[in-house]
Amino acid sequence: MDITERYAFDQYVLRQKFFKLFGASFHIFDPQGNVVLFSKQKAFKIKEDIRVYTDESLETEALVIRTQSIFDIAGTYDVFDPIANETVGAVKRKGLKSLLKDEWLILDAQGNEIGKVVEDSTLKAIVRRVVEAATLIIPSAYHVEIGGQTAAVFKQDFNPFLRKFNLDFTHDTTDQLDPRLGIAAAILLCAIEGDGN
Repeated sequence: MDITERYAFDQYVLRQKFFKLFGASFHIFDPQGNVVLFSKQKAFKIKEDIRVYTDESLETEALVIRTQSIFDIAGTYDVFDPIANETVGAVKRKGLKSLLKDEWLILDAQGNEIGKVVEDSTLKAIVRRVVEAATLIIPSAYHVEIGGQTAAVFKQDFNPFLRKFNLDFTHDTTDQLDPRLGIAAAILLCAIEGDGN
């Protein structure tokens, strides 16, 4: 499958398996259930550097998501496409504001804010943070807004053994959201926010 085809779907399923000793792995499936992207995150990393590959062979890098800072609560994660040899943009965590309810900014390649990713509701977010078991019965949901309009919705499915998100880009009727940025944002939500939800 050509790399551009991997970003051409309106819907994806992101599945994360998490093993505390070995880190997490992320499979991204197309609507037919085929793996279109794969990532493996190492455990105990001081500086985040997530590599996304075309498949589990880890031969072809499709995206690089990394931050230059260490332990930065409001870290900015650059998204780079090594195949196109270009910076796609960045996703920036809104620091202290994300302690109660996850919120991330979406930046273009020049660092300009073009949108944001917002957790579904403050009340549900607080309950998920305070009551550990609540994450099993109150799955997370996020809205991606570009120019004040919903461009994508990420909804978590209930599963006690792995995190599974349905990524829906059908709302982006004007193609304002680069799918590479949207997928990177979804991976970061699982990788960075996953321990807190």
